Amino acid sequence: MNDSLKTLLIVAFLILILWNLGAGLYYMLVDKGETKRTVNALTKRIGLSVALILLVMLAIWMGWIEPHGIGG
Repeated sequence: MNDSLKTLLIVAFLILILWNLGAGLYYMLVDKGETKRTVNALTKRIGLSVALILLVMLAIWMGWIEPHGIGG
């Protein structure tokens, strides 16, 4: 797996997480507690966050990515 594909996958996960966070905020303001769309959007966000963390842990364990310090 090349570096640009790894970066693209992580960025795609982050964009989906932010999208669901924004959707949850929008539904909270528009629906005023009448539907479960806010809960569903925030549940998806939590699921995506957990999936991203597990994916990064798997990638480190498999040797696909190597953690490093801030300086590099």
